[in-house]
Amino acid sequence: MQNHQSSLLEQLRVKRRVLNALLIRDLMLRFGHGNIGFMWLVGEPLILTVGVMGVWSIAYGEQKHGVNIVPVVLTGYSCLTLFRHFVNRYLHCFRQNAGLLFHQSVRPADTLFARGILESIGVLIAFFVAYIPLTLLGASEPIDDYLILLSAWVLLCFWVNGFATILACLSELSDTIERFVQPVMYLMIPITGSFFMVSWLPPSAQKLVVYSPLVNANEMFRAGYFGPSVTTYWSAEYLFLSGLVLNALALPLMQLVQKRVEVE
Repeated sequence: MQNHQSSLLEQLRVKRRVLNALLIRDLMLRFGHGNIGFMWLVGEPLILTVGVMGVWSIAYGEQKHGVNIVPVVLTGYSCLTLFRHFVNRYLHCFRQNAGLLFHQSVRPADTLFARGILESIGVLIAFFVAYIPLTLLGASEPIDDYLILLSAWVLLCFWVNGFATILACLSELSDTIERFVQPVMYLMIPITGSFFMVSWLPPSAQKLVVYSPLVNANEMFRAGYFGPSVTTYWSAEYLFLSGLVLNALALPLMQLVQKRVEVE
């Protein structure tokens, strides 16, 4: 029993060192050695989020359906940015890191997970960098429940990781599928819930959109932000189970991709 525990602890230590090395390597490859490089991990999503908030504020004013428009856009576009960045960063990840897979301790999932950690942390920091001054200036109300908000973020990362991994694997197995990834991403925007709230829709539409895990994630994120003052529709269990299914489907696909990379 003790030997088994020691072996498990050693494996966890190795995995931690592998992920640390992959995180540093990915940062260096993307942003170079300059300090300003790392800032772009936060700066890029921040600039886009602030820009969209400005456009929506001009178009719709301060409120829409009785809800302040700035936090609606801030929460929605942050979740959408996370979704887009995961998918875009996971594509070609295997072929770009093929040389690393010859190391026995590095698995395909490690290369994806390292990129996922960077994107999840970077976009979340960008959210708070925008949130703090907006709240201090009175343009947005304070977050009501950090536990619900951060739990929604973790569940969204879990779901998007499975979805993006499947797309990354399929694009490695077929160049034709890769060409459909970006069009599919754009077509999915209406069912992400990023630019609307379920309570704004008629009852018949509400029953349909809640089947979208991304809508559940956005609604849960906003539930943590606004609290009970705004009506939200979400299920953490549904979001978790759908993410579990996607990640389970991704595992055999990663094994197929690994064999293909090794052959090539």
